[in-house]
Amino acid sequence: MILSITKWIVILFGLFIIFIGFVMLFAPNKARATLRKAGSTNVINYTEITLRLIPAIALIIHSEASKIPEAFQLFGWIMVVTSLILYFIPRKAHHRFSMKSSDVLKPLYIRRIAPFAFILGGVILYNAL
Repeated sequence: MILSITKWIVILFGLFIIFIGFVMLFAPNKARATLRKAGSTNVINYTEITLRLIPAIALIIHSEASKIPEAFQLFGWIMVVTSLILYFIPRKAHHRFSMKSSDVLKPLYIRRIAPFAFILGGVILYNAL
């Protein structure tokens, strides 16, 4: 049963990444505005970090049932470790980083990197199904 739950979490995660790709492609200013909010409040900061852990742990648990277990293991552990690091980085530093990143990522650049979200989401779906 746990494998079934983690499989669906991973599938939803892949679909979410593809959805984000569409947002980046068709509404890059919205994507940029969302990035600017990262770490802006305690609620947003810790909710964001905690929600990242759900698909990360699902990737790790579901890895053995996937087509390329090493990929899910590696990606899942990277997400877990970076999430845990973010718990200990001051929220204001996290927010400053997101603000600087959004300043660098102009709408044209966000559109140009959208295909990578489609590829990542597609690879996650392929590997999970």
